Amino acid sequence: MQHLKDLNKDKKKSKVTLKQAFKAIIWPRRNLVFLGLILIIIRSLAGFVLPLQSKVLIDEVVPNKDFSQLYTLISIVIGAILVQAITSFLLTKVLSIQAQFLISELRAQVQKKVLTLPIRFFDNTKSGALVSRIMSDVEGVRNLIGTGLVQLIGGSLTAIITLVILLKMNVWMTLFTFVPLSIFGLIALKSFKYIRPIFRARGKINAEVKGRLTETLGGIRVIKAFNAEEQESKIFEKGVADIFTNVKKSMTATAIMTSSSTFLIGLATTGVMGIGGYYMIQGTLTFGDFIQFTFLLAFMVAPIVQMSNIGSQLTEALAGLDRTEELMNMTAEDDDKDRTIALNKINGEVVFDNVSFAYEEEKEVLHNINFKVPAGSVTALVGSSGSGKSTIAGLSATFLNPNSGTITIDNQDLSKVKLSSYRKHLGVVLQDEFLFEGTIRENILFPRPNATEEELQSAVKAAYVNEFTDRFDNGLDTLIGERGVKLSGGQRQRLAIARAILANPKIIILDEATSSLDTESESLIQKSLSKLVKDRTSIVIAHRLSTIKKADQILVIEAGKIVERGTHEELIALEGRYFDLFTYQAKI
Repeated sequence: MQHLKDLNKDKKKSKVTLKQAFKAIIWPRRNLVFLGLILIIIRSLAGFVLPLQSKVLIDEVVPNKDFSQLYTLISIVIGAILVQAITSFLLTKVLSIQAQFLISELRAQVQKKVLTLPIRFFDNTKSGALVSRIMSDVEGVRNLIGTGLVQLIGGSLTAIITLVILLKMNVWMTLFTFVPLSIFGLIALKSFKYIRPIFRARGKINAEVKGRLTETLGGIRVIKAFNAEEQESKIFEKGVADIFTNVKKSMTATAIMTSSSTFLIGLATTGVMGIGGYYMIQGTLTFGDFIQFTFLLAFMVAPIVQMSNIGSQLTEALAGLDRTEELMNMTAEDDDKDRTIALNKINGEVVFDNVSFAYEEEKEVLHNINFKVPAGSVTALVGSSGSGKSTIAGLSATFLNPNSGTITIDNQDLSKVKLSSYRKHLGVVLQDEFLFEGTIRENILFPRPNATEEELQSAVKAAYVNEFTDRFDNGLDTLIGERGVKLSGGQRQRLAIARAILANPKIIILDEATSSLDTESESLIQKSLSKLVKDRTSIVIAHRLSTIKKADQILVIEAGKIVERGTHEELIALEGRYFDLFTYQAKI
């Protein structure tokens, strides 16, 4: 999969040139493209049979009433048509199918690249927009490898051969037609320069509209709950109106080319009629010669007319590759040259040393955070909403990188550790846990698809998932719908914890793991969480302070700073912020 990597070598260029596309995409498939050119040439040469034989029919066969020659001529023409049909079929097999294979290959390559990008990128990009860029932007390459480019090249060769034949037949008639066709070629080249930015903008607009549509469909319950259908419809209508405006611009430019070709080719045809009529009246041109010239003229005109269509396709392909190159040029998480340390076995000691972080410049959300999580211990983070607890969890999971200060794992600077080697020891249960559409079994097995049935059942029982799956007709094979919509909040959370238990991480981060639970579910989860955090380094965020009484240390976070730290008993005795939070919840 070298094609897009080759496009990325010159990152300073904002646009993919045809030369770059040729080197990265066409040249590696030169054998197929060359075969396609041969097939196009064979098909084009077979196409010469009809105009050449038309002169024989009119000037020789008909005047001489030669039936034998007529049958031979018909046989030759049928043979030529058969050759054209076979070469057209082979062109589809050789090039069009290969183009579709290339599209699937590029989609896989772009998706793989996207998954390597940092969390910040996804926080600022709509998932629907990314889907559009992965699925749609690469489609244009079918016009580079498919029949489009080959037809343009093959048609141009045919046009040159035809031009030579026409010049030999009649210089003046040929030159008269060549002038308007040359003018049309210049108009087409100018139009392509104008159209390319339009196609590029269309890709962006399409991505935005699809992104919003994906959000709308995903949040349908919220939309209906707030009676916001009309509001969402207006937003979508504006998006499709923007697409229409863009398409209108490109269609206007294409219409100018089409109208120009109609006028200029019509002018050339009129000239051929006039000059041809003059020569036939003079007797220097036979009727057969005139018919043959007219047929051959079509061979020269066809690729020039095709230029407007194929040229637009190639322009669209390059615009799509422009946007794809933008993604491929982005720095992946593991591309950081400083990340050279690979972790094999870890104890799990995590230390924050003077760590500060800001999502936006000059708007720090964490200020000089210092704490140590000993290996195998439980550290709880508490505080009001927006205090910075989830940001600390994100930094611990390497979803975020500190702006200053150091986070270490077993005395190794986390900013220099290869992320994949760290994350294989990491387990995360998020506040809004994401479940995949499919079965309960598939979701629990997600981190370890090859886990044994015994390991799976152990995780299921540890998280008390069997408490509700035993009531389902299909048990663990029950379909849960998109994002687990068919399960309750407590059931989804228990499923997520079972998944984390099966992953068997050394470090576990629980972000509001009990926030969605009712009292009954919470008591079950507390038992499973005690098994999950046993002998594991655990960072726990909880609004329900009753769930973290047994934590080895509790950090109280307010306004991005640690204002209190200690055990539950120590903090209660201190009668500070934690005491206020705990007693307030106890009253509730």
